[in-house]
Amino acid sequence: MQRPLRLVVMAGLALVIFYFLQDALFNDDNYIKPLLKEREEKDLSFRSRTNSPFDAAGRQAFKNLIYYEPNLDYRVSARVEQLARQDTLLMPLTNGSYEPYLRYGTATFELEGGEHKLTLYRKLSGENEELFVPFTDKTNGFETYGGGRFLDVPFEEGDKKVVLDFNRAYSPFCAFNPDYVCPLPPKENRLAIAIPAGEKTYEAPE
Repeated sequence: MQRPLRLVVMAGLALVIFYFLQDALFNDDNYIKPLLKEREEKDLSFRSRTNSPFDAAGRQAFKNLIYYEPNLDYRVSARVEQLARQDTLLMPLTNGSYEPYLRYGTATFELEGGEHKLTLYRKLSGENEELFVPFTDKTNGFETYGGGRFLDVPFEEGDKKVVLDFNRAYSPFCAFNPDYVCPLPPKENRLAIAIPAGEKTYEAPE
């Protein structure tokens, strides 16, 4: 093979490898782009009158929520174990009252070199196929809302695994407006590690 032709072939292979690695590492089309689109849509909803924690003045001043950069390391697969006794927990709320949730099971996962566990809850009010995961971690009160954050986890009965996507961890409405009442994560969902993913603390513009 002549040298110029060999260089062309090698350059072509390098280009193919580059695009393959780009897709494998960043997965823009399949993951990051939809995630960023969700964040844009949430900003739009926070500016609307019908689905925003802000009053009229707050909606007018609102620009956008702040997030950690998407990181696929914080999208983890977790092993689901249903609890033998799925009892009802009266989860404390920010106003001192309680709201009932079913303790459905536990999700065990590997992260930051260790094994961790979160309890999966099911809301008793209304029909919801998602499981509710309120949690705290070492970022709370520093980079994220001090009262903890939430995950909504897609789930079908009988699933042995779930995906905990911490890039989609979000703050409750009471993080933006103290007039709202929100659940407080139970002690069993206090993680001993930092989860630098998802929504950060919101600071209203001055």
